[in-house]
Amino acid sequence: MTPTEVLAAEQLWWWVSRATGIVALVCMAASVVWGLLLHSRFLGSTATASSLNDLHRWLAGLTVASTLAHMGALVADSFVTFTVVDLIVPFASEWQPGPVAWGIASFWLLAAVQITSMLRRHLPQKIWRGVHLLSYLALVAGAVHGITAGTDADRPAVVIGLAGITTLVVGLTAWRGLVDRSAPAAA
Repeated sequence: MTPTEVLAAEQLWWWVSRATGIVALVCMAASVVWGLLLHSRFLGSTATASSLNDLHRWLAGLTVASTLAHMGALVADSFVTFTVVDLIVPFASEWQPGPVAWGIASFWLLAAVQITSMLRRHLPQKIWRGVHLLSYLALVAGAVHGITAGTDADRPAVVIGLAGITTLVVGLTAWRGLVDRSAPAAA
């Protein structure tokens, strides 16, 4: 192996962790956006509630999968040493404990939203809705984690992407809260 190939092989898990972290954040943002579209009926009759709900669930599942892949790649990586405990207990990490804690908070909020969504039929609507609203906090915590711990946070594509995601989520939330109050909720 050439020195370049050795370096690339040694950094494989670091690259995988970076990529899966970005994918997780994008999927989470997309899931929040689709959830807002589903609830607000912003798209009108151009899409069925069923198709939006299926896409929302698929994006949420992809968020969980890419988050777990991100965490697994960090454990496998030797560039910065992480244990499983470092990735599930806030401030346990020796490497940037604050920024990593934002990611852990996002993970646990995401877990709460996903678990209650799977148990939705067995929970009172008020409890499910209250926990489901934590997806906004999970997205914010994930974005703060990406900005403060991510090594790609200063790249133009990431900055523009975060600005676009923020604008879209805030805009749709405002639409839902201010304009769309009279629309019937999706089944």
